[in-house]
Amino acid sequence: MVPHWRSRHQASLLLGCVTVVLPFLASFCLYRFLKMAPHGDRMSPSDPTSYSEPDKCVIKHLDWNVKLNFKTETINGVASLQFEKKKDELDLLLLDIRDLRIESVKLQENNQDLGFTIDNPAEVNFGSRLCVQLPIIQGKSFTLDIKYSTSPNSTALCWMTPEQTAGKRQPYLYSQCQAIHARSLYPCQDTPAVKFTYKAQVEAPSEITVLMSANRGQVTPGSMGHRITSFSLDIPIPSYLLAIVAGDLESRDIGPRSKVWSERELVDRAAYEFSETESMLQAAEDLMGPYVWGQYDLLVLPPSFPYGGMENPCLTFVTPTLLAGDRSLVNVVAHEISHSWTGNLVTNANFEHFWLNEGHTVFFERKIHGQLYGEAWKQLHANKGWLELRKTIEVLTEDGDAPYTRLVPDLNGVDPDEAFSKVPYEKGYALLQHLENLLGGPDIFNVFLRAYIERFKYTSISTEDWKKFLLGYFSSPEDQEILANVDWGRWLHGEGVPPFDANYDLSLAQASRDLSQRWINASNEEPFSPADIQNMSSDLVNDFLSHLLQAQPLISLSKVQRLETIYHFHGVNNSEIRFTWLQLCIQVQWADAIQHVLNFVNEQGRMKFVLPLYRSMSRWEEGRPRALENFANHRTEMHSTTRKKWKISSHLDVPFKFLSSNRNNQVLPCFNFYFIFETHC
Repeated sequence: MVPHWRSRHQASLLLGCVTVVLPFLASFCLYRFLKMAPHGDRMSPSDPTSYSEPDKCVIKHLDWNVKLNFKTETINGVASLQFEKKKDELDLLLLDIRDLRIESVKLQENNQDLGFTIDNPAEVNFGSRLCVQLPIIQGKSFTLDIKYSTSPNSTALCWMTPEQTAGKRQPYLYSQCQAIHARSLYPCQDTPAVKFTYKAQVEAPSEITVLMSANRGQVTPGSMGHRITSFSLDIPIPSYLLAIVAGDLESRDIGPRSKVWSERELVDRAAYEFSETESMLQAAEDLMGPYVWGQYDLLVLPPSFPYGGMENPCLTFVTPTLLAGDRSLVNVVAHEISHSWTGNLVTNANFEHFWLNEGHTVFFERKIHGQLYGEAWKQLHANKGWLELRKTIEVLTEDGDAPYTRLVPDLNGVDPDEAFSKVPYEKGYALLQHLENLLGGPDIFNVFLRAYIERFKYTSISTEDWKKFLLGYFSSPEDQEILANVDWGRWLHGEGVPPFDANYDLSLAQASRDLSQRWINASNEEPFSPADIQNMSSDLVNDFLSHLLQAQPLISLSKVQRLETIYHFHGVNNSEIRFTWLQLCIQVQWADAIQHVLNFVNEQGRMKFVLPLYRSMSRWEEGRPRALENFANHRTEMHSTTRKKWKISSHLDVPFKFLSSNRNNQVLPCFNFYFIFETHC
């Protein structure tokens, strides 16, 4: 239907939108065509995002001897990779790299220099292949010594100046290799199908403490005021679990096998916040078996860290947004602890099967908290996850990314970061909860899950491997009939909301639901006071705000302003409450709240918070220019994974939707407007 433009204002507004948008339409249309068009052959038979060929040979061990250079923001040294041949005839070895400067490749056994080339036949924007010419090698194993250096643009590394740290005393470095950024840290078979042990010798200035995802060994003097720290890990891991951090770090003991590390300014707060870590470890062992990694330490990273946590072995990375002061956000720690089994021991074979890592981990995370805090708590959080899943599916579908709502998406030619969302977490959880409900409840399903871990520990598997084991385990005629009636096609490969009855017990939230309903129905004269939420847990306060956010019709601006007057939500420290509150402020278009939104996105870089708030601001005429100006001023402080969501040439997951309205508040045509920004860390 052709709209009838009834006013000069409307015509002028449309002309302005067209003038701004037309230069980008060609790029946008080309992007969508390329994104949705089928790709050619996979980069390798077993992994759509890796050039490596683990069917021919695999890395079994890495010796990593490197030096950190904070001035050039590079790491240089030697990666000694020990391989095991799978085929006798092997004359060419393929490794994944990204922006690495390769100086030499030697066969360690005879110190022979080997020829190599670097190319990118798939023309992907997330890596290249290092092609090493091999001589005739007797025996099944051999070792390559690869001398190299990283780039200052390494997507795995974030370098920070002293001024960007809390203490402002020393520079800081941390890595984030998941999903496929290890290739920009060291040459490797950057696929989770390959697991290897490693040792490391890391040289850094003596004022810097170095930690890795391994057991920390001796610290010995190096040259020119440097120290060398040694590490070792005897349990095989995929490439993405190698992690390093270096900075002005201190630790506190928080349990018999746990320390918490951070800068001096945060370490005592962190020790208080995570003091229940040992209880969570014990609850996890009750469910999944012995914890095999020895040490379980936590590291509180600088605010730019884009995730809630990262399950690096022996040293979980967490965001400082968990430091609420009341231990209300430690469910993230339970999640990362669970990864010690589901993800680190049993690993997805490639990132199309990422739900095997994350769905199982969310499932165990909630079981741990159910044991510690009660079934009602678990049910409340499961319901919250279900609502988040539905919202994620709505947004992805709206953006033309419905294929990423599949539990097992096609990632051929796609950077897994582009497909990252709540889907593998919450859709995976929903599938496991559905199966538990069908197959006899927790007592029976918990035994199955432990058998699953025992069967596949130290290996990497696909969804088909998981399904085959499930069908073999539940082999009775009754169970087989139940499983035959599961709509596997829709669950695993279907787009959209899965066929699941999310009928959770929300009795724990009765008080918060009652209060939210009072506010929705209230007149201006109805009495409210700070005592309304004084005895509510942080979870319930957030639930209260979430219900106001979902209210139909929308709650009014005057009521939101009154909420602030009574409850002072602008001053709250809990990041989850703050996030929900600011979403509510944007929804009612409260101009005075804009600076509070910008302060929050500038204080921390967690994608869970930053991207939705920018997205919501972009839909609001008054908030949009402030959001764009703020992003331009602060983009260099953001992690590259967060920032690359804005880049039209390769990653377009965060569109700014220009929803223009006229003076009568009528919504005019919507244009998808993507912004081009460079991505370097």
